[in-house]
Amino acid sequence: MWQPVFMVSGFFMSIMGLAMLIPAALDIYDTGSRWSYFLNSSIIALFLGVSLFLANHTEIKKLSLQQGYLLTAGSWICVIVISAFPFVQTGASHTFADALFESASGLTGTGATIFANLEELPRSVLLWRSLLCGLGGVGIVVFAIAMLPFLGIGGMQIFQHESSDFNDKLMPKLSYLAKRIIFIYLLLLLCCFLSLKFFGMNWFDALNHALSTVATCGFSTKDSSIAFYNSATIDAVITVFMFLGSLPLTYYYVVIINKNIHSLRAAQVAFFFKLLTFYILATTLWLWLSDYYPNFWTALRFASFNVVSVTSTTGYASTDYLLWGNLSSVIFLIFALTGGCTGSTTGSIKIFRWQVVIAFVKKHLISAVEPNRIVPVKIGNLTSDTKVVASVFVFLSAYFFSIVVLTCLLALADLDFTTAFSAVIGCITNTGPGIGKIIGPVGNYSSLSEYCKYILSFAMLLGRLEIMTILVIMTRNFWKQ
Repeated sequence: MWQPVFMVSGFFMSIMGLAMLIPAALDIYDTGSRWSYFLNSSIIALFLGVSLFLANHTEIKKLSLQQGYLLTAGSWICVIVISAFPFVQTGASHTFADALFESASGLTGTGATIFANLEELPRSVLLWRSLLCGLGGVGIVVFAIAMLPFLGIGGMQIFQHESSDFNDKLMPKLSYLAKRIIFIYLLLLLCCFLSLKFFGMNWFDALNHALSTVATCGFSTKDSSIAFYNSATIDAVITVFMFLGSLPLTYYYVVIINKNIHSLRAAQVAFFFKLLTFYILATTLWLWLSDYYPNFWTALRFASFNVVSVTSTTGYASTDYLLWGNLSSVIFLIFALTGGCTGSTTGSIKIFRWQVVIAFVKKHLISAVEPNRIVPVKIGNLTSDTKVVASVFVFLSAYFFSIVVLTCLLALADLDFTTAFSAVIGCITNTGPGIGKIIGPVGNYSSLSEYCKYILSFAMLLGRLEIMTILVIMTRNFWKQ
């Protein structure tokens, strides 16, 4: 049972080991003082990864459900742990808890950070953080399926556990689909990089922010995040690409190649666009009429950027939106719990599940008045069966139950309720910032205890793997199989 788990986990660790050579090369170009630390980490990752891969190499014709869950969770845990090594080796983080937190945050696309002085960090460390965002954004599992079909894994079982958007097979071979996902992802990265460079960022900042923006991660090279640039054009570019990163990557392929928009994806994309427009306009009018920004266009600029940032679970900040009054704390938690589309790089609950909830509530409201009428649960032009509805409500129950448990665990460390609750929301939704003075949009997680950082690192992974993958493994019945 464990052989394919170890083999594929070793392969992923090897990929990260090779990726560590990129910041090593940059450090040689810059100062030459820390490249050996990245090289040491790379050697360790490659040794462990290649050893695991070769020792367990076998042709995998079929994966059981149990192996699929273990492979998905195991590979992510291994990659997060091995990716923390450079932070420890270079001295950027003082404890392994800090390094693990930063690694988990980057790979899961959370964007929460323990670094308080980003401008003082070496460029190699900043690039490593952004590379984690880029690799985690598209999903290390998809990358593997696309690039190494010789593993002999069909991939559908793995990808179903990592992303709920691929239950409907668009193409007969997932490797064929994954290659096109990666192509679209790289194209978005290139367009974002060139746009940011054109509108004033230097090449290094443009590259880092492009990796972080399209991956909806939110890591910046500046302590004040995007507010550092104080540029309406840069705000606009990043807003557009955060939105594009919130759409299903397969949706681009379907629209461009097949000219087919009559699908479930079209329904959730349209709903996401309408909801996001409502969020932005409502926030803009509130800021304008409340005199937080007397100029309407200024209010629109800051509302658009920060609403899209939080709703897409990116977590950038162009201003401290908690200064907009007590209401901002509530509405930005709502934005964080909304999320983008399934099949995108975003985290959180995601639009499709909220569509199912709304359709189900609508069905029962109609049935309450007309009990003999048969009302289907419809999303767009498609009808959801009872299994889909049941799975969504199970997911939501597990999601909010996890938030309660994790908040209580943080409260044991004597954190106040606002900090504990919003930290869990920020991490499990993969949004990043919480609310309050400590972990707000202009704060960071550095002052939290090691215990809290381990709990929140687990919350990030739990949210990235959409709760159920981890919870299933934690049940007694799973190990009786």
